[in-house]
Amino acid sequence: MTSRSARLLVLVAIGVVAGVLSGLFGVGGGVIVVPALMAFLQMDQRSASASSLVAIAPAAVVGAVTYAVQGQVHWLAALTLAVGSVVGAPIGARLLRAVPLRVLPWVFVGFIVVVLVSLFTNTPTRDGDVHFGVVEAIVLLGIGLLSGVLSGLVGVGGGVVIVPGMELALGAGDLLAKGTSLLTMVPTSVSGTVANLRRGAVDLRVGLTVGITAAICSPGGAALARIVDPRVGTWLFAAFLVVVAAIVLRRGLRRARVAETSGGPHVDASGDPAVSSGDPAVSSSAGETA
Repeated sequence: MTSRSARLLVLVAIGVVAGVLSGLFGVGGGVIVVPALMAFLQMDQRSASASSLVAIAPAAVVGAVTYAVQGQVHWLAALTLAVGSVVGAPIGARLLRAVPLRVLPWVFVGFIVVVLVSLFTNTPTRDGDVHFGVVEAIVLLGIGLLSGVLSGLVGVGGGVVIVPGMELALGAGDLLAKGTSLLTMVPTSVSGTVANLRRGAVDLRVGLTVGITAAICSPGGAALARIVDPRVGTWLFAAFLVVVAAIVLRRGLRRARVAETSGGPHVDASGDPAVSSGDPAVSSSAGETA
């Protein structure tokens, strides 16, 4: 097997995992794609994050369409969440420069613990709906805001925040939360990709290979989500959150050690030690969409 063939197989395998996770949990999968690209293709984190955004877009589109066909997408909720996320991302990027590096991953881990406790004290439902009104709009803006802040702060947002947020705060059914979450990711991933393309930070071949594979597999994950009982789905999502927390904690502590060794005060939102002028467009677009 040639190195090119081996590389292609690795990218396809990453795409399969990302696609199934995207459809099953309503997440982008960036938290899995980025470390995988770094580990197996030796990409630096900035390029891996940018290429991950390319991959997320087609998977999110196909996944959202799959859920929408089943009536499991709330369009107004997705728009409101997206507005909150856009506002929150720059706030998270600013906080990144103020919060000590060693504290950052523990902030996210603490958030995950709260979510896990809430998930297991709440009875999951399949048929819950969201009746859009003033109160619901404010709650959705808050969920989107939190998603954006965490995205800018620790590079993880999207479905990790939106899915449990809609279920716990608004009583949304698990499928509705996942479908709406995927739709919310589409403008975020597309806008981030456009910004990264302008700066030449994207490996299009890598991103499209992973993304097309993920898009093909995303409906399979969505079909699996419909088959799985909501309680079982909660356990599976909880396990996924634990894995995400472990990845974020490991990566965050490693960044802190690198920054201390190099004497740098912080790292940018892409995860690399800050070496530029801190272009906000680069910082906000390079984070993963989980």
